[in-house]
Amino acid sequence: MNIVLIEPKMPSNTGNIIRLCANTNVQLHLVGPMPFELEDKKLKRAGLDYREWAQVKTYENWNTFGQKKHLIGCSTRAQLRYDQYSFQLNDWLVFGSEDQGISEAVRQEDCWKTWLRIPMQSKSRSLNLANSVAIIVFEALRQHAFPDLK
Repeated sequence: MNIVLIEPKMPSNTGNIIRLCANTNVQLHLVGPMPFELEDKKLKRAGLDYREWAQVKTYENWNTFGQKKHLIGCSTRAQLRYDQYSFQLNDWLVFGSEDQGISEAVRQEDCWKTWLRIPMQSKSRSLNLANSVAIIVFEALRQHAFPDLK
């Protein structure tokens, strides 16, 4: 499984997601630009010492990101709830930045398989990025009996 973060803004969220990926054998793809380095102390604090066990690939920007087909977008604007989707272990789950989500230009590209949302209060704007990634990753892994995890 693959997690893609487009232009994440908060190193602590990215560190938490690195830790999640290291503990679940999920590949993380970080698509820039990012306002922090992977050596940022907030990222390291949140990720503890899991960075060395995580599979992380970085891309300068969306144009240099190579996988642009059959992507699954995660958005508060989607109609399909994440728990109604049948995940595959080779899925590419894409999340936008904490403040903007996935840009309209990227949303318009012809690379999306489907869009998923996590239910929440109608008055709320969004959930924390790291929490959202964890919710969806664990649902996808649950559907496949948590392969290679004990």
